[in-house]
Amino acid sequence: MSDATEANGTTGEAEVAEGTEGAVGRHVRVVLVDDHRMFRTGVQAEIGQTARTGVEVVGEAPDVDQAVSVITRTRPEVVLLDVHLPGGGGVEVLRRSAALMADPEQPVRFLALSVSDAAEDVIGVIRGGARGYVTKTITGSDLIDSIFRVQEGDAVFSPRLAGFVLDAFASTDAPPVDEDLDRLTQREREVLRLIARGYAYKEIGKQLFISVKTVESHVSAVLRKLQLSNRHELTRWATARRLV
Repeated sequence: MSDATEANGTTGEAEVAEGTEGAVGRHVRVVLVDDHRMFRTGVQAEIGQTARTGVEVVGEAPDVDQAVSVITRTRPEVVLLDVHLPGGGGVEVLRRSAALMADPEQPVRFLALSVSDAAEDVIGVIRGGARGYVTKTITGSDLIDSIFRVQEGDAVFSPRLAGFVLDAFASTDAPPVDEDLDRLTQREREVLRLIARGYAYKEIGKQLFISVKTVESHVSAVLRKLQLSNRHELTRWATARRLV
């Protein structure tokens, strides 16, 4: 496996790996962006054996600032991008990488890889410029295939997610803006959906890899921003907006 570029959260420095052509006859340079180190390690173990897969992981980052830094420095062909990241989320990474995506000679293409299958998350990153969106239930072989398809300029989606995009772009009218929902961060929206589905705080923590205390903080912030009193009102609010 190639040594990867990893943004250092303390110093902000990164080491750039030297690439070698994979023995499989095709090759793609990839950066992993996800705020969970264990997940990044697992993905790299699954796809990053370059001689076997043709995928060379040249960098990784856990948040928006480090992601933009590593992507700019390594100029990968494909970025695997989580939707929920500290510092503004995947949409912010896309916004700050717009010039790289538009480069006619060496475009950087983005494939969202997230636990979320919510329509607003899918549509948000596609509007931001991502070439596709797959969920973390994807198999290693399918993920490798998706990476190469995105490298070639194809659009790639997990089953049923493409429908969200088609629906969103079917009309030339701008989608209605929900000012209340726009007040919430992406992580708060994810917690909101799970609360509305009846998940306990402990279950939400396990689902999102965060502590129960952090879940409670997100719920308090959601209730305050939406001017609601309890989780029952929150559930009714989410159901009325078909967020469940």
